[in-house]
Amino acid sequence: MTRPAWPALALALAGALALAGCGADASGSDTAASGADLSVGSAYMPQPVSETMAAGFLTVTNDGGTDDALTSVTSDAGEVTVHETTDGTMRQVDRLTVPAHGRLALESGGDHLMFEKLKKRPEEGQTVSVELHFADSDPISVDMPVKAATYRPDSTRSNTAQPDSTQSGTAQPEHSSH
Repeated sequence: MTRPAWPALALALAGALALAGCGADASGSDTAASGADLSVGSAYMPQPVSETMAAGFLTVTNDGGTDDALTSVTSDAGEVTVHETTDGTMRQVDRLTVPAHGRLALESGGDHLMFEKLKKRPEEGQTVSVELHFADSDPISVDMPVKAATYRPDSTRSNTAQPDSTQSGTAQPEHSSH
């Protein structure tokens, strides 16, 4: 290369690096848009019958193009663990997948959150705050309303057939990681 071509090459390289550093691809779109895009809705806790244990339920929706995973949950109310239910047997797990363009439904009789060593038994009408932690996305804070011990969401709704925006009652599109 001739000497006058070096400044132009350096300027082009600097521009390309600046674009890469901003997370933009060649089309100018943000590469994060193709990752996970999480939101939470339908959160609730049935009023616990035990002084020290409770369950929590919610739906994590991923509108993004990449799987993520719920890895832990924290709460000032007590210790929280993530449980998977298979063939009627529950067990604590390190993570549950939130599929790309899909949902992770934590519901009664299925996968759920387990609260243990409650500092104070939550009562119907109160809320319990939790923070969901994910493998790749930012944490999401959620306020879970405490419902009657016998409460069950309307069974006419299907988690796969209804978008979060149509849910009512306990559905509270909480927070998004973006």
